[in-house]
Amino acid sequence: MSTQLTQAARALISRPVIANVATVDQEGKPQLTPVWIDIDGDDLVFNTAKGRAKQSNLVRNPSVAVSVVDPDDPYNVVIVRGTVEATEDGADAHIDALAKKYLDVDTYPMRRPGEVRIIYRVRADHVVMQPADTK
Repeated sequence: MSTQLTQAARALISRPVIANVATVDQEGKPQLTPVWIDIDGDDLVFNTAKGRAKQSNLVRNPSVAVSVVDPDDPYNVVIVRGTVEATEDGADAHIDALAKKYLDVDTYPMRRPGEVRIIYRVRADHVVMQPADTK
């Protein structure tokens, strides 16, 4: 079991590939959301707006699982399980950076008036890379 992202995992996540974040809803059932993802140090980071289902779920239970599947090779997969830490600090700039990565635009075009953005930092306690990569 690893808690570190390999170079191959970092390379995949650095691309504009959609990740899926699993949270636990108020009934204890899994809820899955596609998200834009990035890396900061050894952590995965994603962004959402206050009031969305994943934000409500993560307030109750900070446990997540994140999967990233290479669209060019569905057997090239990164799965991270861990807990999140949330902050609003820098979240507007972060969603703009993600918009640049995923849409090649300077400003996130789907922002709603009054929207409050949140960055979630995933602290990994389990990382799996398929195929296995030890580098």
